[in-house]
Amino acid sequence: MIDSFHRRPGSFAAAQTTSVSRRSDTPVVVRSARASGIGDHGGVNADVAASGRPVRFLSATVEKQCWGFMIGSALFALGSAPGFVDWAGSSVANVSFFVGAWFFTGAALVQFALAGAATTATADGKREFRAEWLSAATQFAGTLLFNVSTAAALHADTVVAERRRVWTPDAAGSVAFLVSGILAVVVFTQAVRFWAPRHREWWATQINLLGCIAFGVSAVGAYVDSAGTTENTAMAVAGTFVGAICFFASAALSLPRWDRVRRR
Repeated sequence: MIDSFHRRPGSFAAAQTTSVSRRSDTPVVVRSARASGIGDHGGVNADVAASGRPVRFLSATVEKQCWGFMIGSALFALGSAPGFVDWAGSSVANVSFFVGAWFFTGAALVQFALAGAATTATADGKREFRAEWLSAATQFAGTLLFNVSTAAALHADTVVAERRRVWTPDAAGSVAFLVSGILAVVVFTQAVRFWAPRHREWWATQINLLGCIAFGVSAVGAYVDSAGTTENTAMAVAGTFVGAICFFASAALSLPRWDRVRRR
């Protein structure tokens, strides 16, 4: 769920990455066109209207992005939790997936809004797509595909022969998430470095990629052959659950530090 970073001593928050500077006496600094929107506590502040008052409800912030992914992930984990379908039924599980997918879409839309411009100028004056924007765009596309597939799962509950079917990540949405997760790693590597286990943002990015892989495994397990038989139902459900847990952990780690401290 992480796509770009703004580094300051003692804080690390998502922002639009434009360049990285290194000095021997200071940490890595990722210069951002959104630097003016970074607050003293390391989070992205709400936009300020002409009146000077913050428009917090309508502004796109990292907090909203993270909480949206956390709520959506929690609902995905609930629907795929071991024994939940047997206890609550497939209809309840599919409703949980459907609602969770919309939280994912809302969070992905916020992330897309924070991603900034699609292209940037190279040293030779050419334009190229930014990995950050591509990561956000592909993830948003993946959430829209999940909206479609979760809605289809709800509709299937109205068909007697399909009532036992539980939603699992579809192949197209899972591929989009996997591409997004790989691009997120690229963005972090460009801003910091490939191996940085002492940074919580590195862990968030790696865990997010693990979640994308788990959703891909789920999609493989959910493959239905020409005879109408699911390839591996247990693998499909387990992949969904593991992926949801990973996405929740990644989003929680991505919350600006001040936001977590404030809630203690």
